Amino acid sequence: MIHESAYVEKDTEIGEGTKIWHFVHIRKKAKIGKNCNIGKSVYIDTEVEVGDNCKIQNFATLYKGVKIGNNVFIGPHACFTNDVYPRAHIWDDKKLEKTIVKDGASIGANSTIIAGVTIGKHAMVGAGAVVTKDIPDNSLVVGNPAKIVGKVDKDGNIKRDG
Repeated sequence: MIHESAYVEKDTEIGEGTKIWHFVHIRKKAKIGKNCNIGKSVYIDTEVEVGDNCKIQNFATLYKGVKIGNNVFIGPHACFTNDVYPRAHIWDDKKLEKTIVKDGASIGANSTIIAGVTIGKHAMVGAGAVVTKDIPDNSLVVGNPAKIVGKVDKDGNIKRDG
């Protein structure tokens, strides 16, 4: 299902059962898996990869270099960057960093994920967090910069440190 207001460029791969809602823009060579739900006004840049069974909430932005695993939740307004030292006058794809979100992770609303990090399996990034370094599997992180404050299991049950 692709809403009539969505713009999906040529040479994209969209898996069976995926729903793409109002005003979404998916760029060429993007790959989106099966049974995903892509919310209103999401931007998915060229060559971004999204696994199966992912939920990407309204207004999230995923720029080139981002790879999302299976069963990942991305909250509204989450932003994935791709250039650690951006300058408009010297833009070059060679500067782009890869960012990986592993299976089962959850990214909270209004989070910013700085380019070049890996977010581990089943990790949970709290709302508004700014992720500047790798997050281990099953970690709960919050704040700016994001810091580990506990553990989280596959089902989202939290055990806070201290």
